[in-house]
Amino acid sequence: MEITTVVAGGEGLARDPGGRVTFVAGALPGETVSVDLHQQKKDFARGTVHEVLHASPDRVAAPCSFVAAGCGGCDWQHVAPATQRRLKATIVSDALRRQAKVDITVGEGPDLPATGYRTTLRGVSVDGRFGFRRRQSHDVLAVGPCLVAHPLVDELVTDGRFPDGEVVLRAGARTGERLVVVARHAARTQVPDGVRVVSSGELEAGKRAWLHEEVAGRRWRISARSFFQARPDGAEALVTAVAEAIQGALPTGGHLVDLYGGVGLFAGALPVDGSISLVEHSASAVADARVNLADRDVRIVRADVDHWGAAHADVVVADPPRTGLGARGVSKVVATHAPRLALVSCDPAALGRDARLLAEAGYELQTVLLVDLFPHTSHVEVVSRFDRR
Repeated sequence: MEITTVVAGGEGLARDPGGRVTFVAGALPGETVSVDLHQQKKDFARGTVHEVLHASPDRVAAPCSFVAAGCGGCDWQHVAPATQRRLKATIVSDALRRQAKVDITVGEGPDLPATGYRTTLRGVSVDGRFGFRRRQSHDVLAVGPCLVAHPLVDELVTDGRFPDGEVVLRAGARTGERLVVVARHAARTQVPDGVRVVSSGELEAGKRAWLHEEVAGRRWRISARSFFQARPDGAEALVTAVAEAIQGALPTGGHLVDLYGGVGLFAGALPVDGSISLVEHSASAVADARVNLADRDVRIVRADVDHWGAAHADVVVADPPRTGLGARGVSKVVATHAPRLALVSCDPAALGRDARLLAEAGYELQTVLLVDLFPHTSHVEVVSRFDRR
């Protein structure tokens, strides 16, 4: 099959002799490959590369040996690092063109280190070893060392021993603090001294556990169940991108609304000479935000954005989950009457749909910037600016 482009999710796209669309994992544009099909429907098929018959100049040997063994943690190690951002920008452009009918240049953003960056890893322990699911399988492959893990996390991957089940490894790269969450039997975990260990059951029973990270000149408390970007330099890159997106739109004494505000990253790090409302549904993130933002003029609202009673804003910053704003989230943005929206999106398809919904509601897309937080994967993070017409 001849691969014509890449699509959201990182797969190559081809068509079989009958014209049926085929999504091919591990393939790059311009390549000719033979494919092992594992899913066949009337309108589409899915498969993986069996053999590369004609390689793209952008193809490289995977730098991690666990990829050849089937590790599903990194799906783009076969793509040259310099090419990854370009392909991700293409994916975003295509999504906006197809779904929002918008043709706009997507900036490729900052060049962040491609190895040793991840401060959070979610995996599974089998026979005491940390591992990831194999590609297209529920089987677990024990790994270590891990190419993309921050050294503080990689030590836990390689040397830690955990009870079988799901495992989350977290570290504050700039504080040295580490936290491990296991499914059960925290006492059976073997990690270096100073690493805090807690089980999911203990968290459900009300036990609190957290670590700290330093980003944008501030110290952040991050609870075990609170979301935070998985690399501090990436968090700072997002803050910079959002600050540029809202520049000139927030007057002195103005009001900023931070939707899906988490532990307070944007509310705490953005230059705001006025008041802020932060809306977040997670109880642990709200508790963290109250600590992290104690020195700022912030009203913190624990609520699902879909059910939040919208308030007037001069600027809205929104960082929704992978599903995006959706119709309800867009309606809340519209209800603020904000002239400017900075939207952080982590799924190209969701961004395309949200851009269409926002356009229908009177917001025009102005700029789009890729922030590549997860090199060696097809994961996409984008900051977009919308202005009200």
